[in-house]
Amino acid sequence: MIAVATLKDWSQRVFKREEGAAAVPVRDWVSTSAGRPTQLQGFDVTMVWVVVALMAFGLLMVYSASIALPDSPRFAKYLPTHFLTRHLVAIGFGLIAGLITVQIPVATWERWAPWVFVVALLLLVAVLIPGVGKVVYGARRWIPLGVMNFQPSELAKFGIALYAANYMMRKMDARENFFQAVTPIAIALAFVGLLLLAEPDMGAFMVIAAIAMGVLFLGGVNGRMFFLIVAVLVGAFVLMITFSDFRRERIFAYLNPWDEKYAQGKAYQLTHSLIAFGRGEWLGQGLGSSVEKLHYLPEAHTDFLLAVIGEELGFVGVALVILAFFWLTRRCFLIGRQAIALDRVFAGLYAQGIGIWMGGQAFINMGVNLGALPTKGLTLPLMSFGGSAILMNCVALAVVLRIDLENRQLMRGGRA
Repeated sequence: MIAVATLKDWSQRVFKREEGAAAVPVRDWVSTSAGRPTQLQGFDVTMVWVVVALMAFGLLMVYSASIALPDSPRFAKYLPTHFLTRHLVAIGFGLIAGLITVQIPVATWERWAPWVFVVALLLLVAVLIPGVGKVVYGARRWIPLGVMNFQPSELAKFGIALYAANYMMRKMDARENFFQAVTPIAIALAFVGLLLLAEPDMGAFMVIAAIAMGVLFLGGVNGRMFFLIVAVLVGAFVLMITFSDFRRERIFAYLNPWDEKYAQGKAYQLTHSLIAFGRGEWLGQGLGSSVEKLHYLPEAHTDFLLAVIGEELGFVGVALVILAFFWLTRRCFLIGRQAIALDRVFAGLYAQGIGIWMGGQAFINMGVNLGALPTKGLTLPLMSFGGSAILMNCVALAVVLRIDLENRQLMRGGRA
């Protein structure tokens, strides 16, 4: 009884709605039998476990992929557990941020949406300032924060999902008018693209463009106009590749990675990734038994973590990861569709935008690792080493969980 009273007090304090609205009653969170709590309700337990499982598996594989890095002169000062410890800290921050985020009503995020996007834009500008942004491999993408390096493009992905959902909800009457519905989003996207290409980070721009375009399409923009926008974006990407020697060489290397000209150059990562998958076969070489992670495959703990999974755990391990991301993406879309059915357009479009983010980025990363797509600097969500990526993934998915929680509350006859 004391535990139930404590839970009731905690829920009434934490889940109060703003502006004096009633708190969420404890009975909406706990079903009882004979006076005893028997089952927690109100949130998607399966989704939480899938996310936790992906992060835990990612932690294990990051350790496996990075344990030999101190043998390299570049990482000679690091302990074998250096990347494991940092990744564990990032997961800790991400979980704490997620627990805080899930307590914030979706209506609050709806009001904050434009300001979150503005903050993301300001940070994208700040990272380009010498002395503020940190340069790694010629790219200025990170702002050092001591405990981790924060990547503003990760906040921009979260911000564009919020902003696009908020904008489409406010402009419902202008959906059939191309210029009224699309111009502000197009300007915002073009500005973000210019900032990201200055870093450069074309991979992040592709994901952000996919999120924005997906939300526009799901929000009901005229189909013909939508495909016109897609054509313009594809044309822009083609022009960027055409007028950039570096990007053009990457495309040629992707098309023929085993060519002698590229195998030891632009296609070096890709060829060694393919070798790793080939060595893995069906069941893999065994956990910790990857050879490619021994300084053959660069960035094995970040962009090419899936290749290490493939080598050590084989087709079975890779298939399980693919299925987990498919389930997570589908779940985000189902939560979004349910919210729209309950006349919560902003919440629904945002949840589906996050589904596009998780599914789209995972698809690109997997395609790059498998040689199906040109090499891009994109991590595997929830799994690859990277503090700000894990942090923002947790925050974004926590908002989706909050949407699902409020959906369930409405369907039980309460108020979100």
